[in-house]
Amino acid sequence: MKSITKRLKKAAKRTSYPITAWLFVLMGHLLRKMSREQTLKLGRLLGYLACDGLRIRRNLVINNLKQAFPEKTETEIQQVARQTYVNQAVNVLELLRIPLIRDEQDARELLDIHADEVVSNTLAQNRGAVVVSAHLSSWETIGVCAGLLMRPFHLIVKPLKNKRLDKTLNHLRTLHGNRTILKERALREGLKALKSGGVLVILGDQAKRKTGVSINFLGRQASVSLGPAFLALKAGVPLFVEKCRMLENGKYLLEIKEIQTSDLACTREDIRTLTIRYTRALENFISTYPQEWLWLHDRWKPAKLSRRESYKVDSLKDS
Repeated sequence: MKSITKRLKKAAKRTSYPITAWLFVLMGHLLRKMSREQTLKLGRLLGYLACDGLRIRRNLVINNLKQAFPEKTETEIQQVARQTYVNQAVNVLELLRIPLIRDEQDARELLDIHADEVVSNTLAQNRGAVVVSAHLSSWETIGVCAGLLMRPFHLIVKPLKNKRLDKTLNHLRTLHGNRTILKERALREGLKALKSGGVLVILGDQAKRKTGVSINFLGRQASVSLGPAFLALKAGVPLFVEKCRMLENGKYLLEIKEIQTSDLACTREDIRTLTIRYTRALENFISTYPQEWLWLHDRWKPAKLSRRESYKVDSLKDS
């Protein structure tokens, strides 16, 4: 009986995929008729509704915040949680408005970029680089703007089960020259892109249950991907961390800084060391601006390392 119920739920979910994709496109058309000021106001309303009305994953968010910031009062936790929902609602609405970003001028109206000199030099020389990003602020929109203002990126993406929605989302990501690389092809195709001078952008704050390494992240052990560190050290390219947030004037600020790699080689120990370095950089930013991060994500899932998976990086080093 349980197996039948499970199959029926899966079938119902698959049936809803075309409707969800159609609604996504429809919402985009409607939102692009609104001003950005109206969009931000709508985002605040939807954020409050999701947090206080529908209470979507609210217990998870509150628990995550309390674990990460035991020194904060209940009132402070509630304030950060509410602003988190607002920022994520705005993130979705901004994503739907990406087609309104037509050129560099449109991108500059949304985004300011502060980058290390080594970042500018790397881009000017058309050298490859790994950029570790995170689910911060409106990361999809910021990625499109940064690709216009700097140079097109190779984005590592995880495909959605809803194929129609996935196609629409990737269309938005690649409107102005950015390219996508499927997550399961990241190591092979990522190395190829780096060696040809491409800039590889990877979200480094997701749980990697099978092939990651367990380190402390915001007060708890978390499984962190070794991929960005391995790719940078294997290809011999610099690794940068990008951190983004919304300013009071409504613009986004993107900061890009280099993580030291000159003292490291492509060994298992040094890959772990570099992974810890960029994770600490992200952790420090999230601790300063907690409302910008995606606390709705179950970041601290227990790791499930298999013997076969734990040696995947080692086998790639010899290839």
